[in-house]
Amino acid sequence: MYSKEESRKLRQEFWTSFGKSFPRKWILYDTKIKGFSFKFHFDIKSASVVLDLEDHLENRITYWEKIQSLKTILKDDYLPTVIFEEEFFLDNGKEISRIYVPLEQKVSIHNKNTWQEVMVFLNETMNQFELFFEEYRDILVD
Repeated sequence: MYSKEESRKLRQEFWTSFGKSFPRKWILYDTKIKGFSFKFHFDIKSASVVLDLEDHLENRITYWEKIQSLKTILKDDYLPTVIFEEEFFLDNGKEISRIYVPLEQKVSIHNKNTWQEVMVFLNETMNQFELFFEEYRDILVD
C-alpha cells in the first residue's frame, strides 16, 4: 500500500516518462469543440483512452448523434474495441457521454512492470482516436 505522497510521485513519474517516451503534442482538450475532449486514464486498476462529451445536454446529444453516425467507421477502421456510453456518470455525479477504449489486461500505475505496456497502449490508441477525429472533424464540427 502506498501513501498519498508515494502514489502522487509514482503518477508523476509515469506521466513524465510517458511524455519522454512518446514526445508529441496530443489534441486532448484542443479539439476546438466545446465540451469535446480526449483524455488518457491510468490508475491503480485500469488504463483507457477516452473521448468525453461534457457540454450541456442539447450539444451533447448533437455530438453524440454525429459520432453515432460514424460508429461503424470508428470501430471497423480505427478502434475495434471502442465502447460507447451515452450516459456515463463521473465520480462527482456529473452526467456525460463517453466513448472509450479500455486496456483489457489488469494494470496498475503503482506497478512499474506494467508501465511500458500501458504507454504503448495509450500512444497507439490515442493516435487512432486522433486520426479518426482529424479525418472526420468536418462532419463533427458541421
